[in-house]
Amino acid sequence: MGRLFSWSAMKTEREKLRRDGRRLVFTNGVFDIIHRGHCEYLRDARNHGDALIVGLNSDASVRRLKGEKKPIVPEADRAAVLCALQAVDYVVIFGEDTPAELISELLPDVLIKGGDYTLDDIVGRADVEAAGGTVLTIPLTEGRSSTNIISTIIERYCEHED
Repeated sequence: MGRLFSWSAMKTEREKLRRDGRRLVFTNGVFDIIHRGHCEYLRDARNHGDALIVGLNSDASVRRLKGEKKPIVPEADRAAVLCALQAVDYVVIFGEDTPAELISELLPDVLIKGGDYTLDDIVGRADVEAAGGTVLTIPLTEGRSSTNIISTIIERYCEHED
């Protein structure tokens, strides 16, 4: 199970992992309503190294990127759920629109995003590759998304009478 780290604490932990020769994997996202697709994605990401850090968008950054109605689940709760997952070793909340600065500070050995990204669109790719790391995408679980869950809830529980 993971732990929530501040940026500075994660930088210290990163140096320890590097000294111990452990391979650090990084991914990031909103992880608003955790579902099977998230769990499979994080498990697959973790399989590419010895430890997985998840960069988690803060509530403010989610609102800037996705609008005022999101996130549904507050950042502290999203972080707690991620920390409870076996595949996740570390969670760091970031308030910027992208994790570029966090990635450049941590320089993970492996940077992973879902298959809905192309390598050219992955923030932090240049820094990770310049440091000798690997950047890759992994497939997403088809038909599983927070948006689909929200749509199903609205469809089933928010019936409108004519």
